[in-house]
Amino acid sequence: MKTLNQTQARPTVDTGLLPILSAVAAGVFLIYFAGFAQAAQYHDSAHDTRHTLAFPCH
Repeated sequence: MKTLNQTQARPTVDTGLLPILSAVAAGVFLIYFAGFAQAAQYHDSAHDTRHTLAFPCH
């Protein structure tokens, strides 16, 4: 019978630079977007998204 040691039993996670850079880029984009959008646009976007997801909001 073959036994597994701890290194064989654990899955490995390869965390590269790409996921980190992607998260930073998304964050910068959201902050940039939030800085230049009007308040009414936020409300309308959230309202339309709720309707799209069939979530009652009225």
